[in-house]
Amino acid sequence: MDPIKVDFTGKSEKGPDKKTSVVIPPEKKGLKIAINVLLTAVFGAILYYFMLPVFNFKSILMYAFLGALCVFYCIVNYITSGALKTPDYAPYARKSTLVPKILIGVLLAVVAVGFILSSVVFRASSYAKIIDVQTGDFASEVDEADFSHVPVIDEATTAVLAERAVSDLDKLGYVSQFTIQPKYYQINYKDTPVRVVPLQYSNIIKWFTNAKNGLPAYVIVDATSQDAELVEVKGGMKYSTADHFNHNVTRHVRFKYPTYLLDNPTFEIDDNGHPYWIFAKLDMTIGLFGGRDVTGAIICDSVTGECQEYSLSQVRESEDLQWIDRVFSAELLNEQYNFYGKYQGGFWNSILGQKNTYSTTEDFSYLAMNDDVYMYTGVTSLTNDESITGFILINQRTKEAKYYVMSGAKEASAQASAEGLVQQYGYTASFPLLLNIDGEPTYFMSLKDASSLVKGYAMINVGQYSIGATGTTLTACIDNYVKELAKANINVNVDTDEIVDSTTPDASDEKLTATGKITDIRTAVIDGNSYYYIKLDSADCFYSVKVADAENVILVNKGDEITVTITTDKGDIIPASALEVK
Repeated sequence: MDPIKVDFTGKSEKGPDKKTSVVIPPEKKGLKIAINVLLTAVFGAILYYFMLPVFNFKSILMYAFLGALCVFYCIVNYITSGALKTPDYAPYARKSTLVPKILIGVLLAVVAVGFILSSVVFRASSYAKIIDVQTGDFASEVDEADFSHVPVIDEATTAVLAERAVSDLDKLGYVSQFTIQPKYYQINYKDTPVRVVPLQYSNIIKWFTNAKNGLPAYVIVDATSQDAELVEVKGGMKYSTADHFNHNVTRHVRFKYPTYLLDNPTFEIDDNGHPYWIFAKLDMTIGLFGGRDVTGAIICDSVTGECQEYSLSQVRESEDLQWIDRVFSAELLNEQYNFYGKYQGGFWNSILGQKNTYSTTEDFSYLAMNDDVYMYTGVTSLTNDESITGFILINQRTKEAKYYVMSGAKEASAQASAEGLVQQYGYTASFPLLLNIDGEPTYFMSLKDASSLVKGYAMINVGQYSIGATGTTLTACIDNYVKELAKANINVNVDTDEIVDSTTPDASDEKLTATGKITDIRTAVIDGNSYYYIKLDSADCFYSVKVADAENVILVNKGDEITVTITTDKGDIIPASALEVK
C-alpha cells in the first residue's frame, strides 16, 4: 500500500488552497493568546499615555491608535505562535489574526469614507458658510488709535524683555532653575495690551527637583511701555505645558475629558493676575473630519489643576468670563476665512474660474479693541497677490468677523517700505499693526536692531504705501507721518499730548548727547528725504541727521563744534534727533 501523503504546508501541486490548509495550533495555545492580549493591552496603555488619542469618531487620531493596536497584536501573535521560525504554524497565525486584520480594513474604510464626506470637492458650500463675515466701515467701526495703548513690540522683542525679567527669580531664591517658554500670548489685561509668558524648567533634572513646588512665576510684558515684570504665583504653577507626566496640562485635561476634541492650550491671566490654561472645545461640523469649529472652552487652573467647562455662549455672554481673550486661535480663524473666501462660488470655481475668490495674506497680527483681542490680516485676490483688496478683523472670543474693503499695499510691502526709510541703519520692521489715524488706515511698525530692541517707529499709509514716515520716538513718528500726509493733501488730526514714549527719556533724566568738532560731512537722499552724516572728533561713528528733524544741519561746516541729541551711543551710524551749534 502506498503511504498516505499529508501536505502540512497547505500547498498542493496546483498551488495553495486555503480551504484545505491544515491549521496546526502551537503548544499552549490559550496561554499564548492571553499573552498576546496582555502585551497588546500594555502597549496600548503606554501608547495612549504618550499619544493621547481622543475617543471620538471624528478624530483621525483614534483610528490611528486602534489601527496601531491591531498591527501590534498581529506582530506579537506571529512571534508567540512560532510562525516566524516554523512555517507549519503560519496557517494558524494567519487565521488567528483574521479579526484584527478585518478591523484594520474597517478602520481604513471608515477613514476613507469620512474624508470623502468631508471633502471640499463635495461640501464646498458648507465650508463657505463656516464663518459669518459682515462688511464693515473702517472709519466709523474701528476705534481711532489710542497711542497710550498701542502695542509697540512683537514676539522677538518680547522674548528679549522677558529674558531680562527672569533674572528677578534670584530675589525669590531660584538661581538657574527656570527659563521662559518660547511662547508669548497677547491678551488684554486691565484694558492694556500685554504679552504673558509662562516659565519652563531649565532641564529635566531641574524638573525633578522643582516639580513639587511648581513654576514660581510668569512674566508679563506691557506691549505699550515695554516694561517687563516677573509675577510670583502663590502656590506655584503645578500644571503647565512645560511639565511632564500627569502634571503636563494637556495630559491632565485629556484624562478628564477623553472624548473631547480640544485645541492647543493658551495661557491667560484673569483680572487678578491668576494664571489659567484655556482649551477650546472643538467639533467637526462638516462630514466626519471637516469644518473644525469651537463649541466651548475648558478652563484649567494652573495651580490646582481644577477644570471647568463652559459653553461658547457662556464665554461670549458671561460677565465673569470677559477676561478670556483667546478661545478661537488665530490659525483656526485664518483657516475658516480662507474656506469662506475660496468656496463662495463652489469648488471648481476656486480652481478654474476663480471669480470672486479671496485668501488671507502670508501672516497675521492682533488688534486690541473694546477689551477684546482681534485677529487681523490682509485679504488678497487669488488671481492678484501683489496688493490687498481689504482686510479682516475677527474677535478671538466671539468669532465676530468684519471685512473692510480697501485697496492698498500688502503687509510685506509696507514692511519693505518702512525698512527702506531706515536702510542706512539696517533696522528691520515688525509685522504691521493696523491703526485708524483719524479715519486713515495706517500700518504701524516698530523698527528693531540686530538685538531685536526697538530703536524707532514707522507709519505707512495703507492705500498709498509711498506715503510713510519714521521717528526715533512715537511722537516724532506721528508728527512726521502727519506732515507726509499733508503733502499728499490728506489732512488728519492727531493728539499726541498724552503720549508717553517708552523710548523717550524722562524730563528729569539727562539727555544722551554727543559733542565734538566736525571732521567729516556726507549727504544722501533716501526715499525723498535728505540726510546729513556727520563725524565728530570725539567718536569713530557717523551721526545721521534728517533735515526734516533739524533744519540747521544744512548750515554746519567742518570744524564747527556741535552737540547732537541721540538715543543710543552704540553703532557705526547713530541717528540724531536734534543738533545744536556751539
